[in-house]
Amino acid sequence: MNNQADIWVVDDDEAIRFVLNRALQRKGYGVRCFESVGAIRKALESGRPGAILTDIRLPDADGLSVVDTLEKLSIDCPVIAMTAYSDLTQAVNAYQKGVFEYLPKPFDLEQVISVLERALATGKAAPKESAQSSQGQLLGESQAMQEVFRTIGRLSRSDINVLITGETGSGKEVVARVLHQHSPRADSPFVAINTAAIPAELLESELFGHEKGAFTGAHTRRVGRFEEAAGGTLFLDEIGDMPLALQTRLLRVLAEGDYYRVGGRDLLRADARVITATHQDLEEKVRSGSFREDLYHRLNVINIALPPLRERVEDISILTKRFLEQVAGELGLEEKQLRPETMRILESYRWPGNVRQLLNLCRQLCVMAPGAQVFPDDLPADLLDSGASEAGDVAWSESLRRWASRELLSGGTDLFSRAQAEFERVMIDCALDQTGGQRQKAAELLGLGRNTLTRKKQKFDSEREKDNPVRNQAAGGT
Repeated sequence: MNNQADIWVVDDDEAIRFVLNRALQRKGYGVRCFESVGAIRKALESGRPGAILTDIRLPDADGLSVVDTLEKLSIDCPVIAMTAYSDLTQAVNAYQKGVFEYLPKPFDLEQVISVLERALATGKAAPKESAQSSQGQLLGESQAMQEVFRTIGRLSRSDINVLITGETGSGKEVVARVLHQHSPRADSPFVAINTAAIPAELLESELFGHEKGAFTGAHTRRVGRFEEAAGGTLFLDEIGDMPLALQTRLLRVLAEGDYYRVGGRDLLRADARVITATHQDLEEKVRSGSFREDLYHRLNVINIALPPLRERVEDISILTKRFLEQVAGELGLEEKQLRPETMRILESYRWPGNVRQLLNLCRQLCVMAPGAQVFPDDLPADLLDSGASEAGDVAWSESLRRWASRELLSGGTDLFSRAQAEFERVMIDCALDQTGGQRQKAAELLGLGRNTLTRKKQKFDSEREKDNPVRNQAAGGT
């Protein structure tokens, strides 16, 4: 097999270059590898690649600057960006710069080949868009959030309808705002309405407006949310709670592009991108007859599914740090730092309120925690009690599995001895609590000799003293 096209790979990591070179050659591609932007720019003066795979963070320049070089040289060549430091802004910038696709590392080689084949079949780079300023913030290193970032990046050149699904507090409105801010409509209004928070008899007027005298209490003409959002974006939150009769009106607006105010005769043109969100299962509501199937398909052109916080545990520390910084800045307070043992508690909690609940906790800690460091006993009692009551819902072995997976993914070592030490520490502390500090009884409960328990306990106490002598000295003086 000979695919003819030459693929140019730009990455300062020799191992990445080696792996991609071998995989692409096996597929029949010609391959040239470069370590820097400067090297590929020089090669472009005399050569023409079929496609370029480039890392974003390179030692001499931003890898995305290759797109500018291609444009200056009038070379029509798809660029696929790769990075190990993916975030929302970078993903959006990459697509707006004109890359064909954006791949966060580590990637699957079959995925790279598939994207490359699509790029070569298209034969062109994505159309370049001017960058939009971002006011919204999304954070996360989890695979689920990386896919959300990539979807937002892909949609930055369109104003197609989007349905955002996810549990309450998972950040659906944040995503809607970011979609607007990175769209061709960014300079026009973003108008949000929670359909579940408005009485059914008033919702029609809220959306479409009304004329004076249209109903009792309509003393003046009112402009509806569709008019307010003209040229921009209309965000309909909790769309699953919209009454069936109003669903029919909304469907007509989406299908025909026009509507009347309540009690009005003038036909108005709808010029707003519609983004909707729900925490409900709309497919189930369609099956039960409480949501129109044709409206569901109109709204669900693109679906962005936000994971609950408990399924993106690796993002909790990142979000907590950002929220603590943000709240401290807003309130003019000292920034708090969470102790490792405190963070472990947060990572094992189920977070029924998701990201919103975590943000509220950070606000509380900024105001209420007495010192710069946040200890477990600084956490609110209801969180600790709830975490304890939920312990039976998720086996401790599953928590251990998640911890081990996160540590291995982040390059952690010596996992066995670290886990064993923590296991022994917890078991001994619990047994001593149960027996009121009587070491002989605690040792019997654990199946240890008293001397063994005493030796381990002294070792753990010594390590705690080294970790935080100030805290322990204060505790010893009471």
